[in-house]
Amino acid sequence: MAIIVVGGHSRNVGKTSVVAEIIAAMPELHWTAVKITQYGHGICSADGKPCDCATDDHSWAVTEERDRSGENDSSRFLVAGAARSFWVRTRQGMLAEAMPRLRKELAGAENAILESNSVMRFLRPDLYLTVLDAANPDFKATAKQFLDRADAVILQHGRSGGSGPAWAKVSLKPVAARPIFDITPPPYVTSDVVNFIRERLQRVAMAQ
Repeated sequence: MAIIVVGGHSRNVGKTSVVAEIIAAMPELHWTAVKITQYGHGICSADGKPCDCATDDHSWAVTEERDRSGENDSSRFLVAGAARSFWVRTRQGMLAEAMPRLRKELAGAENAILESNSVMRFLRPDLYLTVLDAANPDFKATAKQFLDRADAVILQHGRSGGSGPAWAKVSLKPVAARPIFDITPPPYVTSDVVNFIRERLQRVAMAQ
């Protein structure tokens, strides 16, 4: 089994679109897709809605997506062609609590693709892609933490008008020697990105 992790430096930079387009480009790999969401205080991990619960059984939840309407992220993965799709929800900083269940769900997968930065604390994927939007000034701490582990960068310039990145005090030096795929969505995944992924996964298969 090959494992791909797709992270990004903020919300709404195209991570879900990247995952969905990778799935659609390589349906023969029968992906098990995973969306990981970590909530702040006052949101219940059981259903993602506001609540005042403080019990341990509401600290995380893992559900298999059945809806194929495409109205939420994990549903989009099914629409794109994933064999299975899961939504992992945890309180902020409590992803470790959900990892045993997630590992169990992934055990039978042919190949897996996960949308998350934080899961890099617990997995060593075969490929880690980070999605950056030059027009978005926010840069998550987890994205900074794992930037040097990225095998490639998908860099969106479209909304920046060709100017430099909007984020401050963040250098791309940790990935200067890695492939950087410039995109102007749509699409989020170009043929160059697909070819890079295929080549990397072929290496993984040959090494097994």
